[in-house]
Amino acid sequence: MNLILHPEKNCALCPRLYDFRVQNTQKYPDYFNDAVPNFISENAVKLIIVGLAPGLHGANQTGRPFTNDYAGDLLYSTLLKHNFATGTYQKHKNDGLILNHTLITNAVKCVPPDNKPTGTEIKQCQPFLKHLITQHKSRDLQVILCLGKIAHDAVLRCLNLTLAHYKFAHQAVHHTHNIRIYDSYHCSRYNTNTGVLKIESFDDLLCNIKKYINI
Repeated sequence: MNLILHPEKNCALCPRLYDFRVQNTQKYPDYFNDAVPNFISENAVKLIIVGLAPGLHGANQTGRPFTNDYAGDLLYSTLLKHNFATGTYQKHKNDGLILNHTLITNAVKCVPPDNKPTGTEIKQCQPFLKHLITQHKSRDLQVILCLGKIAHDAVLRCLNLTLAHYKFAHQAVHHTHNIRIYDSYHCSRYNTNTGVLKIESFDDLLCNIKKYINI
């Protein structure tokens, strides 16, 4: 696979995900139903946020990461509060929301059944994430925020780091490669409803990142 930033249109690297996309195209013909592109600011990227995968009725519908689902409601409201974004989030990719020094992506680019990608599917998408991180690491990148353990593990593999040496934990901060890796539980409705993720702690995490990056 060539190291490119994004899979080709109608990417078929993962047969199960490809078949699921075909099914969704038939069920939801107005959805985006493809590998979801990165959402990136026009100014220098200092923060990369890595999630798990597009949600079926979120990014898979809209074609923009974390857009039109609860995770996006929480993520974008917090980014707006701490100046990582400007404008108004209205749950569609043409709402005019603009990121500030920030890039948002997923460890897996296509929606997986039951929101659960396999290890093989995560591995297939890893070169895209690795190239993305490598590209910005050589420039202005200071922080990678990993939303969940799958994102955390994927980022570590992209940086050729040993997983056992950098264990995932909510609000953990790992120092490596002149980059800080921040961990958070995923900002999903399930995690907030069950109390796994406190909205206040997610806000505190973004506040601390803002202080470090100093935007």
